[in-house]
Amino acid sequence: MRLEGGCHCGAVRFAVEVEPPVELLDCNCSICAKSGLQHLIVRHQDFALLCGEEALQSYRFGTRAAEHLFCKTCGIKAFYQPRSHPGAWSINFRCLDPGHGLEPKVQSFDGRNWEQARALLDQTARPT
Repeated sequence: MRLEGGCHCGAVRFAVEVEPPVELLDCNCSICAKSGLQHLIVRHQDFALLCGEEALQSYRFGTRAAEHLFCKTCGIKAFYQPRSHPGAWSINFRCLDPGHGLEPKVQSFDGRNWEQARALLDQTARPT
């Protein structure tokens, strides 16, 4: 299933291929909790940046392993490279265009205790 989405101002647009049913991660780390991000994990090969590479601003903190990408114009993080899934993008589910009809299952991810949460995720998650 092909889905499209982007930032608030439309400068950044992307397309992803997903297979329903989809699962989201709801992380409680400092940045996800403040931004309300719902993670839809998509393999790199199932993602295409349609436009806006020049509009993206990178932000790294903590271990600097994750690359948070924000639109320079509107400040929305539509997708980013997560530390937890180095072979995939984390798509902000809330940045998908409306009308897709997906009803995702949401799984909690304890990003405040990242190492333990990642180990748990490795035991229960589908491979990406």
